[in-house]
Amino acid sequence: MKRILFLTIMITVSLQGFAQEELNNKFTPIPPKDANAKKEVVPPKEVAPPKNDPPTIVEKPDPLKINPEELFRDTNLYKPEANVEGIYYRRNQYLGGFRTKAITSTIRYRDAAFVDGDKIRILLNDEVVEAEVSLVGEFKDFKIKLKPGINKIDFEALNEGSASPNTAEFQVFDDKGTVIESSQWNVGTGYKAAIILFKE
Repeated sequence: MKRILFLTIMITVSLQGFAQEELNNKFTPIPPKDANAKKEVVPPKEVAPPKNDPPTIVEKPDPLKINPEELFRDTNLYKPEANVEGIYYRRNQYLGGFRTKAITSTIRYRDAAFVDGDKIRILLNDEVVEAEVSLVGEFKDFKIKLKPGINKIDFEALNEGSASPNTAEFQVFDDKGTVIESSQWNVGTGYKAAIILFKE
């Protein structure tokens, strides 16, 4: 039993001696490859700000920029052009578009040449206002109440009188008596002269 005890003490002492030796050794860290080289600092990538394009502005079409070909395309409302060489009044005539803030408008008309029996029909937005009017040397007039937006006035030639074409002078006034437009038309029988008043 003494031998077993002695043997156990000896093994314990020898193991403790090895453990002490390992603990007494100083720790030496592994140096980097190049200890003097500075570490290169990579700046962060700049992130571009999100594109903030202004919204696309959709322009409203100008109601007064009218292509007469488009206006007169409807053959139910307008007689197709039938000009022949030397005769250029067998067509519809666009007299222009005008803006106004007026509530009402006065249209005056008369025969622009000598009085030869010219007759016209007057339509507002394709509805008859005056079914038949004889053009004379003095101005006649009629008043219309303007609705907001487009007010299309057509003067349809019912004949050409004794001298072609149907000729007339017209004037358009606002409700304060200011002239909006003054012009003439020269159209053949069945054709129309059109003017547009845009009430803002």
